[in-house]
Amino acid sequence: MAARVPLPAVGVARAPCWPLVGRTLASAAGRVMVGEQAAPAARKRAPRKAALELTENAARRISDLLSRRPSEQEVIAVRIGVRTRGCNGMSYTMNYATDKAKFDEEVEKDGARVFIESKALMHIVGTTMDFVEDDLTSEFIFHNPNAEASCGCGESFTVGKA
Repeated sequence: MAARVPLPAVGVARAPCWPLVGRTLASAAGRVMVGEQAAPAARKRAPRKAALELTENAARRISDLLSRRPSEQEVIAVRIGVRTRGCNGMSYTMNYATDKAKFDEEVEKDGARVFIESKALMHIVGTTMDFVEDDLTSEFIFHNPNAEASCGCGESFTVGKA
């Protein structure tokens, strides 16, 4: 049979259930601020790291591409996404964007704006986008730390399963 614990009468203080060795009840609950100390100064937050890093060459090329678009359609950025295709699983897509979708992530550097589709964000986080031009080709290159493998032509990639 369980022992009965008598309840204290109204107005009678009960001892706390946890030991308060050398501490008062207020310090056990957290810091108590009084007077001018009651409103702490707002903390400065560290700037958020961008989901995609643009090199100077990539930013310059995107700005150049956006400025050369015909004025009939107002293009404000480049939208990057990923699609399931290619010989190794996923491939990057790049399109002109006339507006920002609700959950798109925005990256801006030196006047170049890039929107990242929300579905592609988990595959692109930490990626560095570069623009390389040589005698035969000029292309955007994505250095993706999430990619485990890519095909021989470099058009598609595979990410590991979490």
